[in-house]
Amino acid sequence: MYFSKRDLQFNLYELLNVEQLTQYAYFQDHNRESFDMVLDAAEQIADKMLHPLLIEMDRKEPQLVEGKIRVHEGMKAIVKRFGEDGWINATFSYEEGGQQVPVTVHNAAAFIFQAANYSASVYPFLTTGAANLIRSFGSPELIETYTPLMYNGRWQGTMALTEPNAGSSLSDISTTAQPTNEEGVYKIQGQKIFISCGDHDACENVVHLLLAKIKGGPVGTKGISLFVVPQKRIKDNGLSENDVTTAGVYHKMGYKGAPIAHLMFGSNDDCKGYLVGEPHKGLSYMFQMMNEARVGVGTNAAAIGTAAYHASLAYAKERPQGRPIGAKDPTQPQTLIINHADVKRMLLFQKSVVEGSLSLLLQCGLWSDLAHVAEGETKERAELLLDLLTPIAKSYPSEMCCQTTSAAVQILGGAGYTTDFPMEQYYREARIHPIHEGTTGIHGLDLLGRKITLKGGKGVQFLMQEIQQTIGESKNSTLKNLGELLEKALGRVQKVTEHLLALASQNVEVFLADATLYLEFFGIVTIAWQWLKQAVQAQKALVQAVSESDRNFYQGKIATAHYFFEYELVKTISLSQRLTSSDRTTVEMQAEWF
Repeated sequence: MYFSKRDLQFNLYELLNVEQLTQYAYFQDHNRESFDMVLDAAEQIADKMLHPLLIEMDRKEPQLVEGKIRVHEGMKAIVKRFGEDGWINATFSYEEGGQQVPVTVHNAAAFIFQAANYSASVYPFLTTGAANLIRSFGSPELIETYTPLMYNGRWQGTMALTEPNAGSSLSDISTTAQPTNEEGVYKIQGQKIFISCGDHDACENVVHLLLAKIKGGPVGTKGISLFVVPQKRIKDNGLSENDVTTAGVYHKMGYKGAPIAHLMFGSNDDCKGYLVGEPHKGLSYMFQMMNEARVGVGTNAAAIGTAAYHASLAYAKERPQGRPIGAKDPTQPQTLIINHADVKRMLLFQKSVVEGSLSLLLQCGLWSDLAHVAEGETKERAELLLDLLTPIAKSYPSEMCCQTTSAAVQILGGAGYTTDFPMEQYYREARIHPIHEGTTGIHGLDLLGRKITLKGGKGVQFLMQEIQQTIGESKNSTLKNLGELLEKALGRVQKVTEHLLALASQNVEVFLADATLYLEFFGIVTIAWQWLKQAVQAQKALVQAVSESDRNFYQGKIATAHYFFEYELVKTISLSQRLTSSDRTTVEMQAEWF
């Protein structure tokens, strides 16, 4: 087993009460039964098509052959199945051929796919993001021309941002767009690197949502525009080449089943791009896709971490090694390693991170749904909370699942370091996520430099209200001590934040020097809140639990909450000391001193 359906159900139905969404007209055709059908369908595809190819796709990585990237032959059937079953546009409206599935439920299904085979899962949902940009900002003609074939899986969608000399610094992109005699049509010249699914033979065409600068436009990010640039353009009811050349395919340490391409545009001065929306607003448009993708990256990381956790848990329950610490008789049989306290510690570490992360990620899905269908304060609250916590939802799972997959390898010992078990693959695949969709450092700057003070800090106020409500629910129970610990941690958040904001007007470099540590600090407290929520709900449910499996499940939640507070939340004490220190080592260090 590579994920826990019981945990997904706990989050959706007990913790979030996702059925509350059916009171809104957009979701009124759905109910618990239809949500379960979505999860069951996802599990069937994951079990039958994705998971069987997990290791094989890692071993047979994409290759560039005669100018075309060849991917695993199984991807054609997988991409076709996702298109035929409506997964690519499932959250979109009925009018667009969608099923109006809540983002929360769709993300839960995506989590199943990602845990089964991360590489295979990215193809269809990259297309979802690209198609969503076209439907949100494109002209009716662009929508009609491109989205139907993207929805059915015949055409792949991508986001093309990064260039050799412009990674996180998008203001420095050099790809250009020159107007032609046709309205809205431009000649594109430049190159893009690290383009996920930027070229492959499991589809008929690739549609790039590409950032470029129109010649003569404003400098910096204000001059960036967004274009639809197909690999092949439509001509006489067929397809013809659009002067998009695949210059190379990157060979990666993990995530090998999905191709990452280096693309050249307009080498022969014949690459056409079609303007999306208004000129010079491309970056604001692209941020819609990027923010959706950032929550997706966090989910990817949590899914890989979850798969590694369950694999190491299964091994620990089967592997005999050593005897209890107090046992002196070597003739006695060995005990299973899951009975050793240190192994339980490593399992608890994994469980606390992956299940705490999933809880936050699905909470973000619910806020996304409410932002879409609710009105008034409910809508504003959801929008601001989602905006505030997106950097954490992306970065906390990404960073921490590098550590949890390492713990999974450690539990297997030498066996974990071999290709006989999938742990080493999970370990490799986890590492991309602190880089994908903005590095951890970028998200630290975003949280501290922008999100904390956005709209006068209203998002932070809303979050503090949410956390205080959970603390209040814990006070009349055996979880009271956890609530008190979280309250003290909130005090540290307030103290640190006030200290740092006071530095902002004095020295911006000092203010933001430890933004990544602030992100870590804030993230730990946020996940602690999620664990207190889970523990409060588990304690309520435990009273009425009938089956032994349910009692074990809820007891496991409560125990893991205690672990997180004892082993992880305490880290905020040292982080707060660092963040309020007057030492400026990283700022004052000179390059010549290294």
